[in-house]
Amino acid sequence: MDSTILIAIFAVFIVSIIFSMFGQGGGSLYTPILFLLGYATLTSISTSLVLNLITALAASIVYYRSNLIDIQFALWFVPGICIGAFLGGVAAAYINPVLLMWLFVIFLIGAGGRMIYTYWEKSAPEGSCPVTFSLWMYALIVLFSFVVGIISGLLGIGGGILIVPFLIFLCRYPTKNSAGVVSFVVIFSSLFGVFGHLTSGGFNIPLIIGTVIAVVIGATIGARSMVKISSGYIKAGFGIILWVFALQLILKLLQSH
Repeated sequence: MDSTILIAIFAVFIVSIIFSMFGQGGGSLYTPILFLLGYATLTSISTSLVLNLITALAASIVYYRSNLIDIQFALWFVPGICIGAFLGGVAAAYINPVLLMWLFVIFLIGAGGRMIYTYWEKSAPEGSCPVTFSLWMYALIVLFSFVVGIISGLLGIGGGILIVPFLIFLCRYPTKNSAGVVSFVVIFSSLFGVFGHLTSGGFNIPLIIGTVIAVVIGATIGARSMVKISSGYIKAGFGIILWVFALQLILKLLQSH
């Protein structure tokens, strides 16, 4: 087996353990890790989407059994995110790979800043489920999910890091229930992003098989090794990690010119 694949499998394994300890999927890091290891942009993105899909499926089963997924509400996100993710996956093949990675750098910087900011941010008022919304809010949800779907398909992220703050701070959705909704929605964003990428290829089957096995094992270990640390410290730490990867991507992109 190629040594690069072994390194990729090990890196994904470690990320899945660490992130699953804190209820995170690690999708924001799979694409930059694979790209930094030398894999083609489309290969990195498509593999990341597959890993997001597996992680979201596993998480959704747990949340569903815990009665933390409001399926009726979550389905409002599905049409927009499916169409957007498919279009984003198709469009990725027609966009300059360097531009795609610069877009990912912007995403990492923004997402990292958002997570670090939560350390000082006051908690939003908690409601209870089910939550009812006005017609315009449901329309906003469909539009928002479409935009998130495009970003997901283009960059190989599940979109959860964008959906969670939307649910908690704009929809005033209960935090513990938002994780269940997001895991369910990410199944569709990842799946239809994969469908979009199938139109142009870019799949590395040995890499996908190896990293999927690593994610399943790593997430299981991480979930059973759940640690109790202040959520503020966790989010700030993840934010810094995202910034570090953004810096590494910038350096690699600058060196390629």
